[in-house]
Amino acid sequence: MSGSALEETIRDVLVGLAVVVPAAVVCGRIAQRLRQPAVLGEIAAGLMLGPSLLGLLPGNPTAVLFPDQARPFLQLLAQLGLVLFMFGVGYHLDVAQLRGRGRQVVSVSLSSVVLPFALGTGLAVAFASWGLTGQGRMGLLGPALFLGAAMSITAFPVLARILTDHGLARERIGTMALACAALQDLLAWGILAVVVVVVNADGSWPLARMALLSTLFAIGMLYVVKPALHRLLAPERSWNRDGTLVQGVVFSGLLLSAWATDAMGLHTVFGAFLFGAVVPRRLLEAHTPEVPARIEQSSLLLLPVFFTVTGLSVDFRGLGGQGLAMLLAVLVAACAGKFIGAAAAARLTGATPRQAVTLGVLMNARGLTELVLLNVGLGLGVIDGRVFTVMVAMAVVTTMMTGPLLQRLLPAPPSRTAYRGGEHGGAGGAAEAEAGPRPLPRDAAGSGQPDTALREP
Repeated sequence: MSGSALEETIRDVLVGLAVVVPAAVVCGRIAQRLRQPAVLGEIAAGLMLGPSLLGLLPGNPTAVLFPDQARPFLQLLAQLGLVLFMFGVGYHLDVAQLRGRGRQVVSVSLSSVVLPFALGTGLAVAFASWGLTGQGRMGLLGPALFLGAAMSITAFPVLARILTDHGLARERIGTMALACAALQDLLAWGILAVVVVVVNADGSWPLARMALLSTLFAIGMLYVVKPALHRLLAPERSWNRDGTLVQGVVFSGLLLSAWATDAMGLHTVFGAFLFGAVVPRRLLEAHTPEVPARIEQSSLLLLPVFFTVTGLSVDFRGLGGQGLAMLLAVLVAACAGKFIGAAAAARLTGATPRQAVTLGVLMNARGLTELVLLNVGLGLGVIDGRVFTVMVAMAVVTTMMTGPLLQRLLPAPPSRTAYRGGEHGGAGGAAEAEAGPRPLPRDAAGSGQPDTALREP
């Protein structure tokens, strides 16, 4: 790229950011007034700025505001915001709350993957004559595996934002939901890796290599990186008096971890989340509490860019009557598969009825993590544009359902609003996470006792 072309691209990126960030903030505020999490407004902002709405106007303002040469740079900023946010999610994860619940987490995760996966593969067979495409000798295998994986996704980052907005991020039910979502998404990304291998690879070695590297990476993070960070950040070390130096170490480790999981074929969010989880939280909070706070605050400006920029590739035009029928079938299968799979497994492993229902509702949130997976499938040719659009609509609707359903399960006292933590878009949730969990809601009978069915000590 020549110097003049680079300068022009930089100007395009600046203009794009000047449009994206205010649009995300405004739509996030509107979503909160509609008793929805801010993240849903940011999703809507991206969809409206894309070809489905703004692109319909004369002159195609979408192409003018976001030219092709600028989009990779906007995507880079968006991914950086997502990685920084996921560090904060891992950093605040309290695994002690899951003690004694490993069987329940595994059961809920597997059940809420197997059932929607089966329904997704069935839909792939049913939709085969409606535009699903195979890859040569694969036939229907690729579309079936892919649609099953897409139905099995729970949007980990979006779920984390919703939990934070509701004050559940540090509660046991929230921690369990995040653990289940993380395990589910790992399974779904693994299935996606199988699809990629089937389409692009000549043998099974690439998949086996990714699984081996991922396992070694997780073991290394837990048994090498975590002890090393404890020694490096010990209070007796003289360099720990300089918060800037500590911040550099943590920030570099975060980015390298995200790079490592991406290089293995997984998503960057898993590396960022795992690094946040192994960072010695007590040491940082005792000596340099400003370090994680700065990293999390850095994501507040960039995270809305992730949700908005991703929506630029979505096009709802030309869905038609057949597409609407596909959407209805996908919505029914998606909601039934996730809710029944998660709630039934939770109930069978000892959860109260209300806990089981809450997990079923939370596991049904898919968000724009689904779009990451769907774009891969579209690029591979295992789904066409209509199926892509239908699945995007399903992701938006299932995410939109989560907030109101949680609101009914978690009745708020008159002294607080439902989405107070999301008042400033991404900032609200992080700020509230720093301040600690909200007061427990009172039960429906008005007895004044904490609702321990959902919020356990």
